[in-house]
Amino acid sequence: MDALCRAEPRSRRNAAASASPLPWARFSAWLDCVCVVTFDLELGQAMELVYPYDFRLTEKEKTSICYLSFPDSYSGGLGDTQFSFRLRQSGGQRTTHYEDDGEYNREAPLTLQRESAHYFGYVYFRQVKDSSMKRGYFQKSLVLVSRLPYVNLFQSLLQLIAPEYFDKLEPCLEAVCNEIDQWPPPVPGQTLNLPVMGVVIQNLLPAPLVLPSIHELDLFRCFQPVLIHIQMLWELMLLGEPIVVMAPSPTVSSEMVLALTSCLAPLRYCCDYRPYFTIHDSEFKEYTTRTQAPPNIVVGVTNPFFIKTLQHWPHILRVGELRMSGDLPKQVKVKKLAKLKTLDTKPGIYTSYKTFLHKDKTLIKRLLKGIQRKRPSEVQSALLRRHLLELTQSFIIPLEHYIASLMPLQRAITPWKNPPQIRPFRQEDFMKTLEHAGPQLTCVLKGDWLGLYRRFFKSPNFDGWYRQRHKEMTQKLEALHLEAICEANIVAWMKDKSEVEIVDLVLKLREKLVRARCQHLPVKEETLQRVGLYIETIIGSLPEDLQTVLHHH
Repeated sequence: MDALCRAEPRSRRNAAASASPLPWARFSAWLDCVCVVTFDLELGQAMELVYPYDFRLTEKEKTSICYLSFPDSYSGGLGDTQFSFRLRQSGGQRTTHYEDDGEYNREAPLTLQRESAHYFGYVYFRQVKDSSMKRGYFQKSLVLVSRLPYVNLFQSLLQLIAPEYFDKLEPCLEAVCNEIDQWPPPVPGQTLNLPVMGVVIQNLLPAPLVLPSIHELDLFRCFQPVLIHIQMLWELMLLGEPIVVMAPSPTVSSEMVLALTSCLAPLRYCCDYRPYFTIHDSEFKEYTTRTQAPPNIVVGVTNPFFIKTLQHWPHILRVGELRMSGDLPKQVKVKKLAKLKTLDTKPGIYTSYKTFLHKDKTLIKRLLKGIQRKRPSEVQSALLRRHLLELTQSFIIPLEHYIASLMPLQRAITPWKNPPQIRPFRQEDFMKTLEHAGPQLTCVLKGDWLGLYRRFFKSPNFDGWYRQRHKEMTQKLEALHLEAICEANIVAWMKDKSEVEIVDLVLKLREKLVRARCQHLPVKEETLQRVGLYIETIIGSLPEDLQTVLHHH
């Protein structure tokens, strides 16, 4: 069953996790916990169960999960509903059964990294008539709580386990959790076979250069009512603009928000987002206040009350139920915010935003042709995703080229001096490069690219991208400096140096060695071992009393 055990472990951590005797160590690599939320006549939504039993959620988190696990505008429909939410962690750092030194995040694409300050909730809600219940209805949600944005995997898992759980209750849940506790840890770039309830879920965990699969939504279905405005939505997301998605159900709301946040790949969306948000959420006051500008967030809502409380937000996307049909669905119109009515607001994009780039009519024609030829939705989604990927890459490549030019030349890195500084990012210098090396080289879209870059520089997405690149470049400099030290003649350097200078070098090399291991710098293990030998050689050249002090230090 556990087909993954045949794969060679990628690291000592993975090997340790595979053989870990700790209870729930493997389970915690995928999920933090599983919750069951039920409807209590006196309490309303109530937490019935948290599994594993020793997992600790704060009272604030429990309350939020309870409210976010039930549709807040359920219109009497019966049956099963699936959706997702994202929740800010409260109460500080939590101990976990899963020992992760950050290796997963170093190897995973930015868009699939493990969250440190938020939980994702994947919900399967059931409402059916039941005469044995006081209200006449059975209402219950099974919720998978994880730090991983694997929407496809966890929603597929819920489709398997939720109906069985509602039938057989707690013993079934314990059995499933024990099976998940046999899964190997997620390793980017590998296809995983994950056995549960007699079925093997096969999922590709994407490496940075592989098209993702376990978190992909059906983009074409999600964006079908707004296809002609895809350019505008991409720009709004790129600029980190505050957006409200008003939808008829949590399913539509969460899918649309997740589709929006995914349309910037491979660029990481660095703002906050809530696939489903209710009036009971602890951030409700923060988001609805009019005393300050709306935060950089995409928030999905279903309660009509939000039309009034969030009508001061600059961009509101109102969508109806998503239905796939043989023709292009009716496309929503861009409307002025003043036309947003408290009651009976029609679908549309309510905004005064003017796009910097022109629409890509070729894309719309290709998608229309696909509809006429009854092309499968997955193929249409792949077309749409490729278009958005190429658009983002065309925008980012000039920035990547410019920031790479700020790196000091390798010949400027000498062993006995601190490595040179990365030159500062100057926006005007970057803008001058666009004439000869701008997005026009890879993208046919015309428009005000310069204006778009100027707005982008003010967004959290630019800040997040720049910080990540600067960190990577700093680590690369450190690695190159260590390599330069390894290639130097240490004995020749020591000849005319005083004991103070030599001791100072020992302390600095030790510090570099510790930093290289702690920060997992891109340095070969043999380089680190050679630096260790250098340190021993230097200490061996000193008087015995100093050797004793340095060995104890």
